[in-house]
Amino acid sequence: MQNDALLRARAGFAGHFGHAPRLVASAPGRVNLIGEFTDYNEGFVLPIALEYRTVVCGTPNESNLVTVRSEATQESVSLDLRRALEPDAPGRWSNYIRGVLAGFGGIGTALRGFDAFIASDVPMGAGLSSSAAIEVAFATLLEGIHGVKLDPVAKALLCQKAEHSFAGVPCGIMDLFIASLAREDHALLLDCRSNEAVWLPFADPAVAVLILNTNVRHQLATSAYAIRREECQAAASLLKVGSLRAATLEMLAQHVDPLERTVMRRARHVVGEIARTLQAAEVIRDRDWIELGQLMYASHDSLRNYYEVSCRELDAVVHAAREIGTAAGVYGCRMTGGGFGGCAVALIDAPRREAIERAIRESYGRSISTPLTCFTSRPGRGAELLEA
Repeated sequence: MQNDALLRARAGFAGHFGHAPRLVASAPGRVNLIGEFTDYNEGFVLPIALEYRTVVCGTPNESNLVTVRSEATQESVSLDLRRALEPDAPGRWSNYIRGVLAGFGGIGTALRGFDAFIASDVPMGAGLSSSAAIEVAFATLLEGIHGVKLDPVAKALLCQKAEHSFAGVPCGIMDLFIASLAREDHALLLDCRSNEAVWLPFADPAVAVLILNTNVRHQLATSAYAIRREECQAAASLLKVGSLRAATLEMLAQHVDPLERTVMRRARHVVGEIARTLQAAEVIRDRDWIELGQLMYASHDSLRNYYEVSCRELDAVVHAAREIGTAAGVYGCRMTGGGFGGCAVALIDAPRREAIERAIRESYGRSISTPLTCFTSRPGRGAELLEA
């Protein structure tokens, strides 16, 4: 685990607390190849973990205080374990820490004081699950601090509850699951109803996953997530199914009431995306990268037209990728994450990466002034705990 975040976390801990840390925990960010907004509809998702990670260094102390320092915000939070853990103000990073601590206390662990320092290479606010990386890395540190080993699925569910209860984000299981259980050089087909994981080899050196960060985040991003979730629940209720996992396109076609059009558009995306995700798993097994790329484009079109969570910047990235085409090495591209900014993900011919990046930047720059940040990643590994 020799990366920049690890080196910065160790140095930051020593600089802030005056001694070297005893434990180092880390967890990856993720990019979702396909299967967007299907997790909270009990559908399927197909993410990979990134090689970029969040690192938390820590050492037990002899007090009742948990003190955590964030490199990103240059802030510290101190929590007195003799008092009930309550959420901080909405949007504060400490809610992830508070929620995971509360979750550990809720499973009967006698919490002890410790000091910790967080550093990360996962871009924040880019739709690459920086929050899940923090939560799972912090939960993994707590395992080491308290001598407790959680089942990885139970750890993911504990972190999901923390995000719901303390951060106020009604997220699905995908981000926490991949951060906790990811396997190097594998994509994950996750059934979000049963939590069954199918690991798909994804190590072909001829292809690369290119992440294209628009570096913009529109105000709609936060509110729209909760609204879309409510709309999906409304659609499931209209269709008389427990979740949209059980819906079909034929069922949607029977609802023509103008008052239902919006929620049925949302459902159309989810039903189609579940089918595309299952098909994508098959083409990954066959290493049919051109077909996988076409499924990615279809996913983006659905997210733009039916789920309405894309934006001008994301559409410009996907348009640039389409312009280059498969003959020049771009197989497919789509927005990924919560939408209204953040990142797109492209599947490309690895040997032509530099030329592809240059062409996408040039096309994107003709209509958008904000520069793209581009990087590639192989499928990374899940959460780890090491002696510092």
